[in-house]
Amino acid sequence: MRAPAALVAGQILLAGPIAAQTPPPGAPPAMTAPIAINAEGLIANLYLPERSGPAPAIMLLGGSEGGLGPGADRQSLALAGHGYVVLQVSYFGSPGQPPALKNIPLETFSRALDWLGRQPRVDPARIGVMGTSKGAEAALLTASRHPELKIAVVGVPSNVAWAGINPAGMEIESSWTEAGKPVPFMPYGWTGTWKGIRALYEDGMASAAAHQDALIPVERINGPVFMVCGEADTLWPSCPMARAARDRLAAAHFTYPVTLLAYADAGHAVFGVPVAKTNPAYASLASLGGSADGNAEAREDAWPKALAALDAALMNRAKAP
Repeated sequence: MRAPAALVAGQILLAGPIAAQTPPPGAPPAMTAPIAINAEGLIANLYLPERSGPAPAIMLLGGSEGGLGPGADRQSLALAGHGYVVLQVSYFGSPGQPPALKNIPLETFSRALDWLGRQPRVDPARIGVMGTSKGAEAALLTASRHPELKIAVVGVPSNVAWAGINPAGMEIESSWTEAGKPVPFMPYGWTGTWKGIRALYEDGMASAAAHQDALIPVERINGPVFMVCGEADTLWPSCPMARAARDRLAAAHFTYPVTLLAYADAGHAVFGVPVAKTNPAYASLASLGGSADGNAEAREDAWPKALAALDAALMNRAKAP
């Protein structure tokens, strides 16, 4: 489908802020230096905890930077420090991968899970997924297809598969493919007037009735779903989309715990490792909605709760025989 010129301009603008969404640096001390993985079609960083023996594992998906940016690094380091094996997966932008976030094979994540489950340091019965922004969209799509995933923890998520992001092109295509075919997607909304990036998503959601096949079947997830969103998110409507996912789970009589934490004075940087006020990049927490303090306080509240949810689903489960 060919987009109006103004919508294309909106897509080009979209690429910059999404790339800039990476949370500030300042990770906790690494338990181990990450191991670069480039094998079997997988490009990733592997983080190992200090603990010995098979451990629970998390496939971690960063946002629209492609998956190996510093925001995902901070989460990976924190999770490894907490005792998890973490596989931080690149899904576009690395050498040999698609350069833009469009038509990304969901098989990328299937291969990553298969590889992760075969590692001697991993208990294959205790694997979860964590994702943020477009990584959250990918995480929910993947968890709905892989029952071996025992929990999905997502920050500023989407309840639908969206159109891809290609600032260089005119064609609107799916973000994802499966078995070589485009995953049905929600197109961006365009009313003829540029109203900001978030409006492209909000106006797109207005056509949800005509794109039911783009809705992520979250009810197929085989474990708890933990979501964090910012009411003041200026990038996309993360809280309305998270509530839509929660409502779908409720309508399906989902039997696992569902948690949705929504923060009024937080935006797209609401989820992640807490950031100290002394961090030079502290003010940038407000760049995509909410105040710096609001985002920081949300992280202080949400991150330990996310860890507790992971622990309940993965850390405290009996080791597989």
